Amino acid sequence: MLKVDLEYYKKVLFIRLNGVLTRSTSYKINNYLVPVILKQKIKYGVLNLQNITDIDEDGIDSLHNIKYAIKSNHGLVYLYENNKNIVRKINKLHLKKITEENDVLNIIGA
Repeated sequence: MLKVDLEYYKKVLFIRLNGVLTRSTSYKINNYLVPVILKQKIKYGVLNLQNITDIDEDGIDSLHNIKYAIKSNHGLVYLYENNKNIVRKINKLHLKKITEENDVLNIIGA
């Protein structure tokens, strides 16, 4: 089960994921969230993976799709996470890490 909580605040889309991000749940990202990012031309995103309990290659691919969608809007994705197992699994995405969600507001000057 995957719960996706979205908040758009000061030009930043906060994407808070809760649960398991695997082959059976990644469709929520790929089919619903990515098209919204593209249509709304979201430039900044914060991926909060604090409450992800497991992730597989399909889940990682869905996070890559988020990164690609925001990058195609000439933006950046930031990662808020402190679970070393999850961070190690998604290191290949080369996301900029932040220590608090709201740090991104200072970074982009919002």
